[in-house]
Formats: sequence, C-alpha cells, structure tokens
Amino acid sequence: MKVAVIGLGQFGKSLAVQLAKAGAEVIAIDSDMEVVDDVKNDVALAVKMDATDERDLKSQGVQKVDVVVASIGDFEANQLVTVLAKRFGVSRVIARAASPTHARILKLIGADDVILPEDEAASKLTQRLMLPSLHNYFELIEGYSVAELAVPETFHGKTLQELDLRRRFGVNLIALKRKGTDRTLVDPVPAPTEILRPGDVIAVAGADASLAKMLDMAKQA
Repeated sequence: MKVAVIGLGQFGKSLAVQLAKAGAEVIAIDSDMEVVDDVKNDVALAVKMDATDERDLKSQGVQKVDVVVASIGDFEANQLVTVLAKRFGVSRVIARAASPTHARILKLIGADDVILPEDEAASKLTQRLMLPSLHNYFELIEGYSVAELAVPETFHGKTLQELDLRRRFGVNLIALKRKGTDRTLVDPVPAPTEILRPGDVIAVAGADASLAKMLDMAKQA
C-alpha cells in the first residue's frame, strides 16, 4: 500500500512512522524542513514542499498513491489538499479535522473519511477508565464491531462450550490470547473444550448492543 501523509504535526508524523513500520510505502510531506528531517529515515520518501501546489504534488507521485492523509494544521490548506487529492483520482482521501464543523466541511468537499484525533483519544481513554477489561475496540461496519477484552472473572474455569457466547450474548469468538512462558500465544480457532483462565484475553465480534451486554458483565465482574 502506498500512502501520502501530508502535514507532519504530532499526528501526521506519528501516523507516517507507524504506517511505515506496518509495511506501507509512505511519502511524508511538510513545509518545515526540520520535521521532514525527523522522519526521513523512517519512511520511503520525506519531502519539504508546499503541498497546496498541484504540480509539486504530482512531481512526487501523490496522484499514484492508494491513500492520501491530509493533516495540515492550516484548515484552508488542508481543504485544498483534500480537493486536489480527489481531483487526482486518489481512491481514498482521509482528512484530519480540528472540530466537528471542520469535519463536516471536509466531508462536503469530498473527503472519504474524516478523523478528529482529540475526540478519538478522549473516547479511547474513557473506555480504558470506565471499562478496564476492554483492551481494544473497533467498528467493522455501522452497528457491528470487534472487541478485545480480558476474560471476566465469572468466565474463569469454564469451557467455551459451557459459556456458549453466541447463544447467551449473540457474539462470535474470533480469537483467544494467552500469555505463554516467553510470549503471548494466539489461538484463532480455540476448541470448545478450552478452559478460560485468569489473564486470558478474548476477541469477539457482533452487534454493538450484544457487545455492550457482554462488556457490562465484564465491568461487573
């Protein structure tokens, strides 16, 4: 996957580096040479340039990437980059917004996805504080998600067959994680006779209402 991250503030820089570590071919662009130098050894290409210049963007092959992430702090510049990326025919353009109003505008001008990093960080922190057992959570499609959580105490010592998560909660078990002696072991297809232990983590998928019911039990455990 080829990704252009345009705007290397705290969010953009972190995203560019993490995408590169995950195996993406990243073009990192910013108008500040100092931040470009900070990431040049971590990404495929780091360029200092004015990202609102259509010809300069094309000269770096931005029109050929799979994803453009517009993350410039200046809102007008970020709008222009979003519009240019869509004009280039980039299949997916993701824009960073600083407020819900900015997010609405970016969607109206063509952004395929809009993210508000501060809101998402606050949401994740809320989950961690209110549901300590919840390790991870992400939406598959509207109304359906995957949750990764520590096995509730009420599940300890019981087999997956006894728990019958699909019948009781309407969720599907998709993986079991367990700490081994020197590493974490992941079993994507645990046997029905597998007994859950303290410290185990399960990944389950289902409707948000079903997951909420199960997470409520984990909260009470």
